[in-house]
Amino acid sequence: MIRRRATGYGAGVVNDDGIGTVSTRTAVTGGAGTGTGKGTTAVSGTAVTGVTGGVRTSRAEAAGVTGAAGVTPQARTGIPGTAATGTAFLLAAAPAGRGRAMDAASVLPALAAVPPGVLTGTSTATLVELADPLDPQTVLTRLRAAAASPGPLVLCLAGQLHLDRRQQLPHLALARTTPATLRYTALPWHWLAAELAARAPGTTTVVADLAADPAVWERLTTTPDLLYPGPGPVLYGRVTPAPRRGELLAPAYLRSWAELWRSGARLPYATLHAESAAQTAAAAPGAFLLAPAPAPVPVVEQDPHPAILAAATAGRHGEAAAVAAAWEREALRRHGPRSAEAVHWTEVRADLARLAGEPARSCELWLSAAEARLALGQRTDDGDVEGAVDRAHHQWERIGDRARARALGPLLIALRQRVPGRRPGALAALTRRMAE
Repeated sequence: MIRRRATGYGAGVVNDDGIGTVSTRTAVTGGAGTGTGKGTTAVSGTAVTGVTGGVRTSRAEAAGVTGAAGVTPQARTGIPGTAATGTAFLLAAAPAGRGRAMDAASVLPALAAVPPGVLTGTSTATLVELADPLDPQTVLTRLRAAAASPGPLVLCLAGQLHLDRRQQLPHLALARTTPATLRYTALPWHWLAAELAARAPGTTTVVADLAADPAVWERLTTTPDLLYPGPGPVLYGRVTPAPRRGELLAPAYLRSWAELWRSGARLPYATLHAESAAQTAAAAPGAFLLAPAPAPVPVVEQDPHPAILAAATAGRHGEAAAVAAAWEREALRRHGPRSAEAVHWTEVRADLARLAGEPARSCELWLSAAEARLALGQRTDDGDVEGAVDRAHHQWERIGDRARARALGPLLIALRQRVPGRRPGALAALTRRMAE
């Protein structure tokens, strides 16, 4: 049932400990690198101690970069499959004490759990991680070194934006930042933009989850390009107004990116942004979203169906379901809920539930698909409509939970009365089963 459809869419970890010192770990494996602790190197599962002062390089296998599902509807970095070493730069910072509005560093474990090569889309990657650094010059030095690398650079930021009232420029607050010392203890946003400006177009992506003080928020409403990093880097992000004093925002938008990366779904950055924005919309309904304008040139996207089926047949059902759900949401965004494209992806998800041994979920999805096709104006004797109802009936008969089967039975009976199908006695058999 999972089939192609001609629809046209289809190196180092550096940890800043927040007190002005830096610790390093190194890990080189055949897959995703995992540090075993401060000053420890893990090489293919064998621990070798006493290695300090170096840079951790994670050499991910090709499967770890493209993902087991291998779904890459569009190149995420602009240079897919490059042999160059990529760099993932993770920066989470917020003022200590009462000035803290976001628990920025809480997202770092989720991001650090993603293999660096997955973040950058390269077979070899360097990961730099700064947690609540104190000094803007230290951050600038680390960022400058990362920007000097010719390979793809992905910069993940979580923190707070404050406005320098003298120059009217936004700054990213660091651990020692206070309103009185902002100009000297925070990282000016234009410093960040300047370091990225010299890089080749298409090699730099910034993903930001930020809380803005009232002055920055007011500027954003009148100057939407306030955080524009220049023509080279691509910026995706969410900016929310700072909460009341004593409350802390969670970097949920950036955490959603990390969860999607870890799920095995290798989606375009634009889709990751849309998914994460949708997942966090309820918690921050007034957020200001940052994304580049759509490219005017047509994009040739890979067909995701073979990779989804391969993941499902290999037993990676969660991965396959996550990728299919993301493509369904993309179809809804592009074509709307009353579209053949959206119904198709509902049917794909129904078949994946069957393969995963979840007959109740599969039955629900097939019922939804059948109702959607009828709402599109398809006849009750249309082959696709009958097929959806037949598959819903088939999966209903395999539900082991009697309560769940009874809950779905009336919906199936109502649909069978409209779509009797070509199997004589199907409705009568269904009614008898419900009466037992």
